[in-house]
Amino acid sequence: MALVLVTGASTGLGLATATALAADGHDVVLHARNAGRLEDPSVLDRMYGVVYGDLSLPEETVEVGRQADVIGRFDAVVHNAGVMRGGDVLAVNTVAPFVLTATMTPPERAIFLSSGMHFSGSPQRLEPDFAAPGRTSYADSKLFVTALALALARRWPQTVSHAVDPGWVPTRMGGPSAPESLEDGRTTQVWLATAEEDSIDPRTGGYWYHEAVRAPHAATSDPRFQDAVVDVLEARTGFALPR
Repeated sequence: MALVLVTGASTGLGLATATALAADGHDVVLHARNAGRLEDPSVLDRMYGVVYGDLSLPEETVEVGRQADVIGRFDAVVHNAGVMRGGDVLAVNTVAPFVLTATMTPPERAIFLSSGMHFSGSPQRLEPDFAAPGRTSYADSKLFVTALALALARRWPQTVSHAVDPGWVPTRMGGPSAPESLEDGRTTQVWLATAEEDSIDPRTGGYWYHEAVRAPHAATSDPRFQDAVVDVLEARTGFALPR
């Protein structure tokens, strides 16, 4: 039985992930922006706990991490929360996972939701995007968070860290005509969060799509770009990844 935190789990893919983990007998802590975001409050009856906070706001993100740490050290954190467009894309998709990683007790495993759209992101946009975060594209934000996941795998060998492309699934972001199912979209992160470690190959530092490893954007595997992403996140937030 694993203790797992799933961010952005009030609806959609995050909710599907959280409920699948709970159905498998794991202790799941659901994160939502606030109680009003829960489409079905009865879902909390199946959860081990709940934490609230707006991940677009650094101070509330820190508070989410504090609430989570009170519960205990997590076996896995699934960084699922995301937004597709608007001024909070960089804050929610990239900065929040970094802040939680930098401020929480390190989990045994960290799973970061990427996207196939990260291949359209530009490494050259790193500095401009952080200078004007309200203009960051979804593709760029997913490029950066994928690099963060792989940087963590390199820097924290004791923590299993992976990036996951869940595919195009029918959520509020994906739309009703998405060709893949929520079950397709949740399966890999559920497996990575809870499977026996020796069944995951590579053990850490993978970019996954439907339980298969794929090659990510070349920049995300470059330690220089990984370090550049971490450096700009540390400078922006004032938090440093523990060494």
